[in-house]
Amino acid sequence: MKIDLVTIFPGILDGPFRESMIKRAVEQNLVDINLVDLRLYTEDRHRQVDDNPYGGGYGMIMKPEPIFKAVEDLKSRSEDLPTKVILLAPQGRSFNQQIACELAEEKHLIMICGRYEGIDERVRTALVDDEISIGDYVLTGGELAAAVVVDSVVRLLPGVLAEEASTEESFTEPLLEYPHYTRPRVFKEMEVPPVLVSGNHGEIARWRREKSLEITFRRRPELLKKVNLSPEDRDYLEKIKKQQS
Repeated sequence: MKIDLVTIFPGILDGPFRESMIKRAVEQNLVDINLVDLRLYTEDRHRQVDDNPYGGGYGMIMKPEPIFKAVEDLKSRSEDLPTKVILLAPQGRSFNQQIACELAEEKHLIMICGRYEGIDERVRTALVDDEISIGDYVLTGGELAAAVVVDSVVRLLPGVLAEEASTEESFTEPLLEYPHYTRPRVFKEMEVPPVLVSGNHGEIARWRREKSLEITFRRRPELLKKVNLSPEDRDYLEKIKKQQS
């Protein structure tokens, strides 16, 4: 996969991709992450990427010309790859694991990091294929949102993680993950659940499933509507509901 991140502050995104799993994925040529300085696509000597909004109002708006030039140039460099252009914006669809899985199937992503009061609407209507928001709150720009999306997508690429690691995580199925424990077996008088050290893999799997159901029921019950529940799952949830009432 190739990922181009269009931003006026590439330094913000430099750090997150130089550490840990993303760094290894880049070094192993599993993904090519390119930080694109939008100011390089301006033509005036001040490298201006924003201007006053028509109709008045607070703040500045990002100009369409440099964004169009950047995206068109990046597409021309990867003509053999199908490209999806994404705008990180509050109006976008709310990012989740399903969208991460969708994006992990793409070959070339161009992510536009917004700034200021917004982006000229012509970018949205004529250039962008998808808009993504990482939550109902305001950031100073789209760079941190882009880093979140990239991290979530890259870890799903073949070879980045062991297959077992990604299939047991929260939201792979719409359930929150079960609790984890490691050594020591007893810490500050708190003991690891005996089933986890029993060696009975069937009972361990059952315990983990029940804990996932219980945690999801107590913290994110709306997710259960999306889960393919077995009769055993339903019986356990009924038990939890009775305990709560």
